[in-house]
Amino acid sequence: MTAATTLVSVTRFRLRSVRFMPLFMLHANRVIAQIRKSDGFRAGAVQRDAEPAFWTMTLWRDDQAMRAFAASGAHRKAMPHLAEWADEASVVHWTQASGDLPDWPEAVRRLRDEGRASPLHHPGPSRPEGGFVEAQMTYGMRL
Repeated sequence: MTAATTLVSVTRFRLRSVRFMPLFMLHANRVIAQIRKSDGFRAGAVQRDAEPAFWTMTLWRDDQAMRAFAASGAHRKAMPHLAEWADEASVVHWTQASGDLPDWPEAVRRLRDEGRASPLHHPGPSRPEGGFVEAQMTYGMRL
């Protein structure tokens, strides 16, 4: 990857029960605080859909910066809960020349076409092989 490219990371995480919402939100707020201070973070956005599923889109200087963030701090503490709390979880990464956030339809398309499912303890019955069920976005904010 050259200096002129940006790494895009998109994730989708669907809670399997609303009982996990309070702890999920606690961890999510801590991760958002961490990401805003992370070296190499360029921009980001989060969305919630009606499932309830949560989407993240982050832009990074490079893969090394993104991986350093993921392996440290609040994010590292939150990740072990993913396999227990979610019944759908997917991720996709790509590089682009622009430093602008892609639009959400592009993120959805990339995740559907190129994404990979995360291993889960309780995958939901509606989870297509390697995919997810799309839902209408209901809330979002930039990071």
